[in-house]
Amino acid sequence: MDSGAPIGIGGYEERIIATVDELALYARDYPPLEPVTGLPVICLHGLTRNSRDFEIIAPRIAALGRRVIVPDMRGRGKSSNDPDPAHYVPAVYAQDVLKLMDQLGIPKAVFIGTSMGGLITLVIAATTQGRIAASVLNDVGPQVNTSGLSRIASYVGNVQPVATIQDAAEAIRSTNGAAFSDRLDDDAFWIAFARRTHRERDDGQFELDYDPHIALAFADFDPDAPAPDLMPYFQRLAKTPVLSLRGEHSDILTPDGVDRMRTAGDTIEAITVEGIGHAPQLDEPDAWDAILDFLARVE
Repeated sequence: MDSGAPIGIGGYEERIIATVDELALYARDYPPLEPVTGLPVICLHGLTRNSRDFEIIAPRIAALGRRVIVPDMRGRGKSSNDPDPAHYVPAVYAQDVLKLMDQLGIPKAVFIGTSMGGLITLVIAATTQGRIAASVLNDVGPQVNTSGLSRIASYVGNVQPVATIQDAAEAIRSTNGAAFSDRLDDDAFWIAFARRTHRERDDGQFELDYDPHIALAFADFDPDAPAPDLMPYFQRLAKTPVLSLRGEHSDILTPDGVDRMRTAGDTIEAITVEGIGHAPQLDEPDAWDAILDFLARVE
């Protein structure tokens, strides 16, 4: 399988590499604006999302002089679905990211992880040395709130097609409206959201751009059981600079969860993105300003 031949498309190159189990993993590769100012940045999306989640901030970061790599995790976007849904777990995703880094000649990077992407970052920190220079955890941490997991479990895997992009926007508004309550009446916002999260099928209908079998990760979810404690993973990550971004109304990352992260050391910075639930899209002024300042101070 081709591990590097690029196809130029509007500011980024398309890469396809083979995972260790020979699935096709797709990534957008945004070249840095010269001169290069720092290490590459790897952006990792959330559970039901894809590389398009970063289509606003990735070019901005590249314009700062950093290469930006944004993969579709297996089962999402242009990457292959996995014939074994048991592989849809952060440990396997982390292995895919490390293989991608190796194929693209990136020994070390700054990571930006939204929700599941942050959990993947934690796994990489816990299982490797020297691959993460610094990280931004977007609305996630080592202590995940079970009420938020219950909400996600209630809708993940429901990929019923709809007739138009407007119908897709209404479905996204129904699912995510509480997280972006200030934008409820902004039709253009929800249309753009739908275009990032849906694909158009050959029959002209639109469906969410992920394998519905990713929902099997929630098959044994018990809302009354405590979520796994990933603090040992975070303590490894906290040996490098960490920026925590939390949506003010998040049901995944609580204020107590942020406070607990702060106990790991003085490398932790935390910002609250006002008026947002789970998860900030990172182009909000508070979020982007924090990322901009953070990147100016890390490798």
